[in-house]
Amino acid sequence: MLEVSGLHSHYGRAHILRDVSLTVGAGEVLALLGRNGAGKSTTLKCIIGLVRPTRGTITFAGKAIAGLAPHEIARLGLGYVPEERRVFADLTVEENLEVGRQPARPDAPAWTTERLLALFPNLGELRRRPAGRTSGGEQQMLTIARTLMGNPRAVLLDEPSEGLAPVIVEQMAATILELKRDGLTILLSEQNLGFAQAVADRAVIIETGAIRY
Repeated sequence: MLEVSGLHSHYGRAHILRDVSLTVGAGEVLALLGRNGAGKSTTLKCIIGLVRPTRGTITFAGKAIAGLAPHEIARLGLGYVPEERRVFADLTVEENLEVGRQPARPDAPAWTTERLLALFPNLGELRRRPAGRTSGGEQQMLTIARTLMGNPRAVLLDEPSEGLAPVIVEQMAATILELKRDGLTILLSEQNLGFAQAVADRAVIIETGAIRY
């Protein structure tokens, strides 16, 4: 479903990613593990088009996507959940979901508002509340749900457990496993080893911008 090969990227003169290569099979959950500053988020941003790689190839569902704009990549069915969450604070939970709506795809799970509110019961109770008046954990769930409204073939999750209470982390792990059962392909960046072990089929470990294990 997703293949990254020989990826390099720079911020100015700083060489951030060094020959990063990884593959994610259809329906697989792959964890990209590493400490803060290791290059996890930059890898995801290169894949989704927010950072332009200086060298290397990225293939999604058989199509070369390196150098495409983020909205072009999203239209191909690749979703992205940033670490910063970035909900629309003045819109209600339900309105945030509508912002992410895209047509159903024949080769991807189909999502509706009602199905997502059933998957995230906390959001179902808050559907008419402004997103800015929800907790950090609820905003993380909302960001994932909004991405799923695009009916993606695959999703990039950047640090989904970061800063969440343990009970919310458990709910997040259960949700990712449910998405996996639905056949969704997931690449998640993490530094929480226990969380990654609970949800991932495989892991690759990145250190100072290079894949080590």
